[in-house]
Amino acid sequence: MRRLGVAVLASASLFVLAPSGQSRQLPLPERMADTGGGSQLITAQASRTSSTTGTVTWWNRRDGRWVKAGSAPARFGAKGLVEGRSRRQGTNTTPTGLYKLPYAFGIKPAPRGTTATYRRVKQSSWWCQDNNSRSYNRWTEPRPADCRAAEAEHLISYGPRYAHALVIGFNYQRPVRGRGAGIFLHVNGRGATAGCVSVSKNAMRRVLDWADPARRPHIAIGTDSGATSIIRY
Repeated sequence: MRRLGVAVLASASLFVLAPSGQSRQLPLPERMADTGGGSQLITAQASRTSSTTGTVTWWNRRDGRWVKAGSAPARFGAKGLVEGRSRRQGTNTTPTGLYKLPYAFGIKPAPRGTTATYRRVKQSSWWCQDNNSRSYNRWTEPRPADCRAAEAEHLISYGPRYAHALVIGFNYQRPVRGRGAGIFLHVNGRGATAGCVSVSKNAMRRVLDWADPARRPHIAIGTDSGATSIIRY
């Protein structure tokens, strides 16, 4: 699964068994059977699938243990969360799962300390979401003829929301048409998202300062319990 850039959280057990009463006291990544194989992890957790808010926490693995590096309130899709494998495009749901973070981008310059690959948004920058395009779920400059403007995001038009962002590798490496495109971790807008995860501008800058590609950071999106839980008992 990881070779495809996604390990769906609802599939195999993602909970590492611990003595009774101890497991719930462990840091969240310690309770996951798969954290992506790197030494950095972002968890984006809601209380239930219908939630539009939750918490984003970023972690470092040090001396064999996961240590919290920071956290912030988060927003999710206006229609809550849904298992990534069954998500459909245009449903305003955030896909749960474990995903790579291919690169960062933004309308504003990269925050000081950013080491991730960072693409500056220009007037010609688009994210294609047209299911009939060869550029489906890809950044394009300029927008190709086979990607309709009505089925693409003109990135610069998103203003403060895309001041800084990280691409979430949902449906990215081998895109499935109709599953969804353009899922990012980005700066908060006025309310819930169309399927992305969002945090405050300050939190987004802190995440970019923290993320180190050499440590292979991933993001795990899920709930506290149920079929889309980040952890499985």
